[in-house]
Amino acid sequence: MATRIRLQRHGKKGKAFYHIVAADSRAKRDGKFIEKLGVYNPNTNPATINMDFDRTLHWVQVGAEMTDTARAILSYKGVLYKNHLINGVKKGALTDEQVEERFTAWLKEKEDKISAKRDGLLKDAEKAKADRLKAETAAKEERAKAIEAKNTPEEEAPAAEVAEEAPAAEVAEEAPAAEENSEETSEDKAE
Repeated sequence: MATRIRLQRHGKKGKAFYHIVAADSRAKRDGKFIEKLGVYNPNTNPATINMDFDRTLHWVQVGAEMTDTARAILSYKGVLYKNHLINGVKKGALTDEQVEERFTAWLKEKEDKISAKRDGLLKDAEKAKADRLKAETAAKEERAKAIEAKNTPEEEAPAAEVAEEAPAAEVAEEAPAAEENSEETSEDKAE
């Protein structure tokens, strides 16, 4: 019986998540399986992968084949790297302590990369939110100015007319005074 490590599709349309299973290669994709090894959710960023590391490593060591996607997931989680290191122990190239040292160093580096990506995504999301808030505030102020400008000309027009009429009235008052002065000067000339 050829055993494969593969994904079983679950979830609704457009929001799929997968179970990572060890199954007979002749079984249907979502059909009978031997053992459930974990869960893979590609809908989150970064993708969420929860798996039983030891059981998955066991299936890889006994020769279970992997689909391309399952191979990528197992490589991402370090199962294939750990298998490679264990094979080095079998050949005499490494000791068990060296395997654990190398694997924990690799695992720490991988976790640092993942946490840096999460932090970067959170910072980007916060920055985008602040930018949207700033743009929304600017648009709100623009609308308020437009409404104020629309309502203000009606009120300013009568005040402007009054202001224009006042200088005309002063000119009208000065004009008769000027005529009186001109009449006096003409009378003085006549005398």
